[in-house]
Amino acid sequence: MKHFATSTALALLLATGPAVAQDDTPPDNPELAEGAELLNRGFQLLLEGLANEIEPMAQEWSEGWADLVEKFGDMQVYHPPEVLPNGDIIIRRRTPLDPSEPGETDI
Repeated sequence: MKHFATSTALALLLATGPAVAQDDTPPDNPELAEGAELLNRGFQLLLEGLANEIEPMAQEWSEGWADLVEKFGDMQVYHPPEVLPNGDIIIRRRTPLDPSEPGETDI
């Protein structure tokens, strides 16, 4: 997932590239040019900060997703989740499992 976070941050920074590309024509107002440069730098710092915050969350998300995949296995054997009127969410198997031995059930 670290690769995902890095890719996301890189994509965000590259997306701003054309918008912040320097123009060869001299600006009419030097104060306007300075303001644009400051705005550009601030936007870059903002994106870098967001990328740094997203990376740990993305790592946690990938670990959680791996746990979910390990627990459920092939997701094609399940119907889409259903929300019951009481708010419970259930995920039904497309073909039910054979009933296990009678007795206590692990919850």
